[in-house]
Amino acid sequence: MSTENKRIRIGIVGAGGIVKSRHLPALQAMPEVEVVAVSNATLESSQTFCREHAPEAEPMEHWPELVSRDDVDVVWIGTPPMLHSEITCYALRAGKHVFCQARMARNLAEAQLMWEASISHPELVAALCPPPFGMKGDATMRRLLTEGAVGTPYHAVLHSLNGAWLNPADPAHWRQRAEISGLQVLSFGIYVEVLQRWLGDIVAVQANGAVVIPNRQGYVVEIPDFLQVGCGFRSGAQGTLIFSGVAAHAPQDALQIYGSEGTLTYNFVTDEIFLGRIGGALERVPIPDTEAKEWTVERDFITAVGNPDAPRPKPDFLEGIKYMRVVQAAAESMDGGDIVRVA
Repeated sequence: MSTENKRIRIGIVGAGGIVKSRHLPALQAMPEVEVVAVSNATLESSQTFCREHAPEAEPMEHWPELVSRDDVDVVWIGTPPMLHSEITCYALRAGKHVFCQARMARNLAEAQLMWEASISHPELVAALCPPPFGMKGDATMRRLLTEGAVGTPYHAVLHSLNGAWLNPADPAHWRQRAEISGLQVLSFGIYVEVLQRWLGDIVAVQANGAVVIPNRQGYVVEIPDFLQVGCGFRSGAQGTLIFSGVAAHAPQDALQIYGSEGTLTYNFVTDEIFLGRIGGALERVPIPDTEAKEWTVERDFITAVGNPDAPRPKPDFLEGIKYMRVVQAAAESMDGGDIVRVA
């Protein structure tokens, strides 16, 4: 199948804010793509979405019926994590390509099922939505670290703090509901994905979390409002990672990498990189145009679907399993209070 001579027909399951603001406009801008059906949480919300955003698509009440349609080539999953595994496995068995919104799944067992389904159907494109954090400077950071810009990295410090959950009167966000998000905590899984791309695999974690506001309009919150993680990389480097949804006046998300010959930092809000050698000051490192990566996620996926010889989009499900192993280990560490090796 080539994108030049055949339309690629998409069925959307879960049409929330990210689908509306990011995925759908990019898909609709591609002439070879047709959104043929949408299944949201209810038939009414599916109808509203199609009427307002995709009038060419048929609203549907039940996602299995959408996935089973003969005129659907790609299942675009925009639901919360609780449905990712079930829909993905169902779609791959039905012969559909799958794009799945992040985070991969609620836990490692669900992610494992997704990965096993994907390797059972290698002819199908299966990919996860990549994190936007660090995307622009990804190639530059990897190059600098490969070139030894800071010598041997020995300590990475990452903070991702915000005050989104500070108001105790607010209802529990779906990301605070364990039945929906599972073991996912704040932006931990997102940044694990980024860190492992830049510094290699995390092989051990010790995590400590706290539910600062446990009761939200009668719902008992179990997912931590605050999380701190110590981690060890296969290279021997150590990491200190801090996450919070209850931090007023929080600084911008950033990473500092301290090495034997200097310091390398990345600001995830401004995409600014700074490098300093021992004895010198931190100086901004420009991201060359040849290395800067813009958001082309939808185009990359559709190209791979239409051309079997095109590069498969990343992250694939194997990369997803790698960060889900760390998420699972952190949850086990919080339960037991011990250092947990990443399986």
